[in-house]
Amino acid sequence: MNVGTRGRAALLLAATAGLFALGLSIGSTGWSPLTAADDSLRQLLWDIRAPRTLGAWLAGALLALAGAIGQGLFRNPLADPYLLGSSAGASLGLAVMLFFVGISPASTMLALRVGMTGSAFIGSVAAVLLTLTLARGVEQTLRLLLAGVIVGVVLGSGTALLTLINLDVMRTMQSFMLGSTGFLGWTSVLVLFAALALAGPMALGCSRGLDALSLGEATARTLGVRLTLLRLLLIAAMSLSTAAAVAQCGLVAFVGLVAPHLVRSWGSVTHGALLLLAPLTGGTLLLAADIAARWVIAPQELPVGTITALLGGSYLLWLMHRRGLPLGGRR
Repeated sequence: MNVGTRGRAALLLAATAGLFALGLSIGSTGWSPLTAADDSLRQLLWDIRAPRTLGAWLAGALLALAGAIGQGLFRNPLADPYLLGSSAGASLGLAVMLFFVGISPASTMLALRVGMTGSAFIGSVAAVLLTLTLARGVEQTLRLLLAGVIVGVVLGSGTALLTLINLDVMRTMQSFMLGSTGFLGWTSVLVLFAALALAGPMALGCSRGLDALSLGEATARTLGVRLTLLRLLLIAAMSLSTAAAVAQCGLVAFVGLVAPHLVRSWGSVTHGALLLLAPLTGGTLLLAADIAARWVIAPQELPVGTITALLGGSYLLWLMHRRGLPLGGRR
């Protein structure tokens, strides 16, 4: 790790520490000093705000890691964590559970606490496996992309059909579709941390292979890169990261797409540095968005996905304008 990467990582960690303190202090009840001696407030901080704050950071880190992997693997700067149909699979998994379990106070609580972890995760992984099956492996990048788009459209149609049949499912899934960090607890934190602990080292171990792949497949092969194994490992890391984040927080837009772009805007980086700095950036972004979601219309909350979509879309429009890319028509 060079000096520039260490400096940027230190700045991002400092920003994370500041946001973490802010996240513990801000809630739907307003500002609460961390030094308060009230027992009920301490329980509120520990049982609700602390896991939500830490979980939001971990989810953002996972989405950014998946985005960095996807952009490097597919050599496409617009690749995002949901390319392989994982988001559509997660949505369908949760919709199926709600459809068959039914909507009641007890089942709704089960869906919020267990369904996003179980059903959405299973649906996301199953969608990725279906994509790999349709693509006949991982050798053809274009085939993978097309298969992911097809799986996403088909599974999305299945979710729409279930919600039309049972409108209660649609209302219950609304927070999932818009993205929410309001249901994160310590169990969610453990799931997200385990996913990051597995996917992070796996991706970093493939960073040199991604550097070689950026020069072209033929060049990568001459450098001794085993492309099939590289793609399998990276798709596994990308799928695990996306599935875990989506299962816990729903569909949070743009974090995985924007975070790697922000890192590259600071200067040229290798994939090793990108795969380290992008999760730190993504975690900081989603945590900041989560704090804003609690604060903007308190005591009510905004879905965090709407804030990330607004900020992420605005950033990408600014990036297109700065680079002189046409937004429509001829230049």
